[in-house]
Amino acid sequence: MGGEFRTAVKSTRVAMLVATCALGGAVFLIASLVPTPAVRADLVGHGGIVRAVAVSPDGRRIATGSFDYSARLWDFGEQSELLALEGHAGPVNAVAFVDAARAVSASDDGAIVWNLATGKPAFRIEGHRHKTMGVAVSRDGRWIATAGWDRTVRLWDARDGRAGAIFETTEPMNTVVFAANGSRVAAAGHDGFLWLWDRASGELKGKLSGHERGITHLAVAPDGKRLLSAGIDRTVRLWDAEKGSEIAVFRHHEVQVYAVAFLPDGRRAISAGRDGIVVLWSLADGKIEREIKAHESQIWGVAPSPDGRFVVTAASDGSARVWHLVTGDRIGLAVEAADEARPWLTDPHQGAKLFSKCARCHSLSADGANKSGPHLADLFGRKVGSVGGYRYSAALENRVFVWDETTLFRLFDDGPDVMLPGTKMPVQRITDAEQLRQLIDYLKKSTVPR
Repeated sequence: MGGEFRTAVKSTRVAMLVATCALGGAVFLIASLVPTPAVRADLVGHGGIVRAVAVSPDGRRIATGSFDYSARLWDFGEQSELLALEGHAGPVNAVAFVDAARAVSASDDGAIVWNLATGKPAFRIEGHRHKTMGVAVSRDGRWIATAGWDRTVRLWDARDGRAGAIFETTEPMNTVVFAANGSRVAAAGHDGFLWLWDRASGELKGKLSGHERGITHLAVAPDGKRLLSAGIDRTVRLWDAEKGSEIAVFRHHEVQVYAVAFLPDGRRAISAGRDGIVVLWSLADGKIEREIKAHESQIWGVAPSPDGRFVVTAASDGSARVWHLVTGDRIGLAVEAADEARPWLTDPHQGAKLFSKCARCHSLSADGANKSGPHLADLFGRKVGSVGGYRYSAALENRVFVWDETTLFRLFDDGPDVMLPGTKMPVQRITDAEQLRQLIDYLKKSTVPR
């Protein structure tokens, strides 16, 4: 078998999931309670295990797929839900962005290409005779590939879903990617082999061995020349997609590995699995640069942001979370103390409505709840990176400016990623100059200690 999940309860907000998993021969019981959390932020809305995650090429949106039969679209900067993509009749196992206007989700009942402007299916992809477990989009956006438990990998025209080539295998397939600038298709599954085909001719170019048990996930390097595989045998392996050879084996995980991804620099990678820990690797020497205990349950998917600052994790606890890779900090976590004042909710000032987004990460007072960003008390005239006890990213080290109307305007006009490259602050631009002035005026008024 390999990777079979049966959802016992489906709900929109609270679900008790009891699932059996037999990925590549490893059988265990998953019991996951998914309550409405006591904290805001994170990507919370699914009613079950979040099985898959992808970040859009522009870094502004996140797609997730869940055992609750839905995919969802999120705003990255605000960590807020934009769309619930509902139309599948089974768990969603994989997601990917086709282009700026469309995404694709793979499910037990096939795949759907979604119109992201309407939240409705643009068309359906049907052909697999068993669960569709993996999905990938070629770099030029021309082709979609799906991998299924019917022992096939299939190509589809991304414009209209017309069926293309079918690649036969001998075991159920879990995952698929395009490599070598889209000229090759790579897939893997229960047999532990990495299959490589020529996309145009359909010729099998290699059946690569190395993993001792099933392969759960594949990722392709930014240059398309290398592949990473994650396995039930607790290893991550690096492959040459053009030569069809193994480059390195990384042994650090003590549990099954379910997800892997290259960072945009191509020199590092992230992996995660059954223990809820994200591992950041240096691919040159296999050294571990950081570990992040991201979830208390299994992580099924990881996706880095296009600038490499963040990673989004998808897990059995029903949530996806955003992490700053340099510091390991969780972004957007906003614990709300019951007695914390929230004056922006009733203040008639025009800027108060805009500050409600900032409030997720920042308290107005120095004695407010601890959040993912520093408090804003005495903000104006305060030297950047100077709040005692707060762990700043290296992006703010050796900076000498102070926060005032000019620097705050630049922060939101240019974007934090432009003004402070590497900062923990997600991209949250305010392009309307008048709205931005209103926010700054509200901050000037509300951050003065009373």
